[in-house]
Amino acid sequence: MNRLIASYIVRGSTRGESHGGIYLIDLEQRSTFHSVDWTLASIEWRDYEGDRGLRGLAIDGDTLYVASSHELLAFSRDFRLLKSWQHPYLRNCQGICIWQRTLFVVSAGTDCVLAFDLDQGSFHWVMHISRKEFQFIPRLFEPDSTEGPLMLDKLHLNSVHCDANGMYISGSDTGGMLHFSGRKLNMAAELPKGSHNARPFRAGVLFNDTEAGVVRYCGRDDTQQDRAMVIPFLTDKSPDQPAPKTVTGNAKPSGEDSYGRGLCPLSGRLVAGGSAPATVTLYDLAANTQLVSVVLSTDLRHSIHSLAIWPFD
Repeated sequence: MNRLIASYIVRGSTRGESHGGIYLIDLEQRSTFHSVDWTLASIEWRDYEGDRGLRGLAIDGDTLYVASSHELLAFSRDFRLLKSWQHPYLRNCQGICIWQRTLFVVSAGTDCVLAFDLDQGSFHWVMHISRKEFQFIPRLFEPDSTEGPLMLDKLHLNSVHCDANGMYISGSDTGGMLHFSGRKLNMAAELPKGSHNARPFRAGVLFNDTEAGVVRYCGRDDTQQDRAMVIPFLTDKSPDQPAPKTVTGNAKPSGEDSYGRGLCPLSGRLVAGGSAPATVTLYDLAANTQLVSVVLSTDLRHSIHSLAIWPFD
């Protein structure tokens, strides 16, 4: 549980430059290993706001699944690219999750969630989400349908989480975390505009309040357990990438704005969060504080996108 895997993106990268990749992070040793540097010529260059690189992460057995801007990738545990899948409704992919042999991936560009059968190795349904006034409307259709949605990105969907209670989806412009029961789509929790990585946690919701620069936990039963932990902002404003370093404490330079994206609960108390410039921070919810930050880059263009526990030795 002391090792994490982190994907990151590079904003505004151009041909010939790195567009992001994957890091392995050892929180106990405070060390990192740059596992994948994403520089393939096939990278989608019409990407949303120039955020290229690698996004959502999920692990099934010995296979690491990663979303790029427009495809789903499968890596071995030693980071060999095994296979990739594209789909017409995969555009500006964001978070992914695995539940009961199905991988779900958010396609922000089409306001969709796609379901991928891990055993068959194919997409088997797509859900488009639209909004009419204060109601959210789910529409399921076959993945080979020609009657799917246009690429509009109205809701800026960014995360999906599944458990025994259903599917939870959030976006920067959804107004909160949505719950899909299999038939209906309802608001489960109202969240600030621009939030990322919302998911049920303990008796409430955990998310990156990105615009406020904090990681928040909001409990449903006891507001005394609510937390708002400052996301660190550590940069030298240089495009160079120095060696990874670590810092401790809650220091945040005055006047700077942090950008939180990527969350990974390690227990009911400890949560790892990502931010830009590319930094991974371990938070203690009970103490309402940061424990340690591992800085992967001080380049302002580099941002952590997703985090997951690395289960391998």
